[in-house]
Amino acid sequence: MSGPVVTALGGGHGLSATLTALRFVTDDVTAVVTVADDGGSSGRLRDEFGVLPPGDLRMALAALCSDTEWGHTWRDVLQHRFAGDGPLGGHALGNLLIVALWELHDDPVAGLDLVGRLLQAHGRVLPMAAVPLAIEADVSGLDPADPTALTTVRGQAQVASTPGSVEGVRLVPADPPAYPESVAAIRGADWVVLGPGSWFTSVMTHLLVPEVKEALEVTRARRMLVLNLDPGAGETAGFRAVHHLESLASFAPGLRLDAVLADPAAVDDRPALEEQAARIGARLHVMPVARSTHRGEHDPLRFAAALRDILYSPRPPR
Repeated sequence: MSGPVVTALGGGHGLSATLTALRFVTDDVTAVVTVADDGGSSGRLRDEFGVLPPGDLRMALAALCSDTEWGHTWRDVLQHRFAGDGPLGGHALGNLLIVALWELHDDPVAGLDLVGRLLQAHGRVLPMAAVPLAIEADVSGLDPADPTALTTVRGQAQVASTPGSVEGVRLVPADPPAYPESVAAIRGADWVVLGPGSWFTSVMTHLLVPEVKEALEVTRARRMLVLNLDPGAGETAGFRAVHHLESLASFAPGLRLDAVLADPAAVDDRPALEEQAARIGARLHVMPVARSTHRGEHDPLRFAAALRDILYSPRPPR
């Protein structure tokens, strides 16, 4: 199998779902992963060693493992999480392995490539930025005396779980440097896929890294946004599908899309969604990508079929 050159942007379980599906569609996949996680094992390692948070990078590598006994075995080893309340309790073994390789190699990308070789990964995993990032959000609805007042919430885990409404988000440090390999992967792709995933803390963060945003705007690749199965869950509570496209347009007015993929259950007003998609240059594709028995989970084969239909479609004439 060959196929189009695809670069997928995101983090966490959403990016893992995309990568798992893409493995059925093409052999040439690169994941560009957010590096703002500050919770759990990643947060502890980041605080102790001053490294990029390894968790989302580990999950992306595991999703790209070879479909062999070797690949599955090392995927499970990478994902193994130690129990207990001791120093190792809560750590994923893959996080420790990645940090160890980073201590042995000056270039974090070289360490990730070595883990990819161990997994016989069908693709490459790269960090979004060259430094660990923190997320700050302006959130309304947290002050009972003044629901319109804005409160600053800091940290990926805190923003992702805030009960308020996220009105704006930024990175600390502002304007962080990107890895040249990540920028090159976006510029050199046939398709770039954004999402699904936590909207403000996994997807939109890429648009806050200037070199990544510029690469997305000028790349020769076609660009696709995959909407979440439940647009109004988590940090986007109260959102409808169309609000994600409006938010994207406000984050990056110069970014044009070619395709928007949505599960039928996520679309409450198709004409409005089609209209907003057209405003940013995109065609709306409504296709089932969720499991029939678990609507909140992606079905890898359904998701792959939807991606295949879009990724292999001919480029429309300009």
